[in-house]
Amino acid sequence: MDPDRILPSFPAPSYRGAQERALRDVRDAFAAGNDVVLVRAPTGSGKSLLARAIAGAARTTEEAKPAQATDAYYTTPQVSQLDDVADDDLLSDLSVIRGKSNYTCILNGETDTPVDRAPCARQKGFDCTVRHRCPYFSDRAIASNRQIAAMTLAYFMQTAGSDVFRQRDVVVIDEAHGLAEWAEMYATIDLNPRTVPVWDDVGIPDVTAADDPLDRTVRFAEALLQVCSNAKDELLTKSELTPEEAARRDRLQELRSELKWLVEDYRDPESPTTWVVDQFGGEGEPITVKPLDPARYLKHTVWDRGNNFALLSATILNKEAFCRSVGLDPSNVALVDVEHTFPVENRPLYDVTQGKMTYEHREETLPKIARLLVRLMAKHPDEKGLVHCHSYAIQSELRKRLAQLGLGDRIRGHDRGNRDAELETWKTSSGAEMFLSVKMEEALDLQGDLCRWQVVCKAPYLNTNDSRVAHRLEEGQWAWYRRAALRTVIQACGRVVRAPDDYGATYLADSSLLQLFDRTRSEMPDWFAEQVDRMSTPDLPEFDQEAAGGRGRSGDAPRSSAGSASTAPRSRSSSRRSRSGGSKGSNAGARANGSDGGDAGDDSRSNHPLSDVWGDG
Repeated sequence: MDPDRILPSFPAPSYRGAQERALRDVRDAFAAGNDVVLVRAPTGSGKSLLARAIAGAARTTEEAKPAQATDAYYTTPQVSQLDDVADDDLLSDLSVIRGKSNYTCILNGETDTPVDRAPCARQKGFDCTVRHRCPYFSDRAIASNRQIAAMTLAYFMQTAGSDVFRQRDVVVIDEAHGLAEWAEMYATIDLNPRTVPVWDDVGIPDVTAADDPLDRTVRFAEALLQVCSNAKDELLTKSELTPEEAARRDRLQELRSELKWLVEDYRDPESPTTWVVDQFGGEGEPITVKPLDPARYLKHTVWDRGNNFALLSATILNKEAFCRSVGLDPSNVALVDVEHTFPVENRPLYDVTQGKMTYEHREETLPKIARLLVRLMAKHPDEKGLVHCHSYAIQSELRKRLAQLGLGDRIRGHDRGNRDAELETWKTSSGAEMFLSVKMEEALDLQGDLCRWQVVCKAPYLNTNDSRVAHRLEEGQWAWYRRAALRTVIQACGRVVRAPDDYGATYLADSSLLQLFDRTRSEMPDWFAEQVDRMSTPDLPEFDQEAAGGRGRSGDAPRSSAGSASTAPRSRSSSRRSRSGGSKGSNAGARANGSDGGDAGDDSRSNHPLSDVWGDG
């Protein structure tokens, strides 16, 4: 890597904001001998352009000695981010490659068939005469030979050990703040009827009934491995498979790899991985095995793939904690802070809190938030708004109440299957509709009139029904828990202000958000702390359905006398144990609620979050 090439590799005709200073700092950090540089750049900094400049410093094939790594990877966990890169003329020299399922076969009669189900994947010894024109293999060949190959983090991890996508000199990871969580998700093993093709051929034990649920799970995994191998071998005896059989074969192979990884890691006395097990309902029910602190997994899939790394994000909040979570030595890692160049007055935060949205307070608070939304729609009669609902349960209840108030025509939403289509319809509509979203706090660009205001209606604490979260809280990792919530809030706040001359308001409806800010003040980037310091209580119109665009059907919904916005002043470690979940134990009631994050502000056991949180139920 030649750090001096970073600035000359910047792809735009000129710098904007703090880009030039940021790249100078990154150059100096690599020149000082750091293998990894964390670039904490706020929303709108042009992180993709910064990434391209850093990738341009990679050693070239002309400069390399035999066996030296050359060229660069650009990767991001967000599919939408990769789409933006592919569409950006300034980044046209990044060669984008996607997974096989994103391409279709070009053979006659197969043009609707994904490449991973095409004849080359179904027929033994198939000789494709047009493979050189196959969209997948063509893109793969180009990406493998170009200076910068761009792909999703999932594809990047899946190609670890590949002869095609070998180790490179520089790896740039965009939106890197959730790297540990993404790694845990990719390494999680879900055993259920959908993911286990031989589900009906094996008996599913009650692993939670064992003295050591993890050991019982591993013994089951060993037996399942053999059944999967036999089923795969049977398919391999056929000269041609149907698309369904090809999918079954591939899933069997993938499952075998997952199970072997679990068994080998569990049997390795030097492995640092802690595995946790969930099974709700006992015998015959699905089993989920999840890793904690997957440093070993990341070493193989990420850190062994490059010599130098740049990790970009707006929300890498704590360098030491982040490094620990992903298996990096902080002494070899530098942190570069990029200043926010968007005027703070263009990105205001407003306190419109209505109470807590924890499970025990939800029934009381949610109707107030519905009425608050009516007042906000009246305040913004000609502007689109976005509501971060946090869960489908909240979204459904808000949508129902707003429809009862006659505001259904000004409301849009989505479900798990149509989120992208509904989002695009809302973005392209000409009306001033409000969009009720779930899990859209990241990788969403709502610049300009696409959206002028948004509401965060619940503090986005992680789901404590997830055994990984519960395990960490049992070990007292409250700072990690709050840091994750703060990170999501900061990401959400960046959705509606995307340029220096853009503007948009963010309204905070859950009083737990204020407590979160108080307890994480030391973790905040300076530019976000400035937003919090300037937070105020806005003047809102009185509750009026017609002013909000409704039809005045006030009798159709329950009313709350406390529906107005608050005007009260604001106050400013790893082991190899397993943890099982199920219907047993003192937390069964909380688990039945599908917990998904509550206030959890008190470190004492009496306020353990498992008792007061809820989810999508």
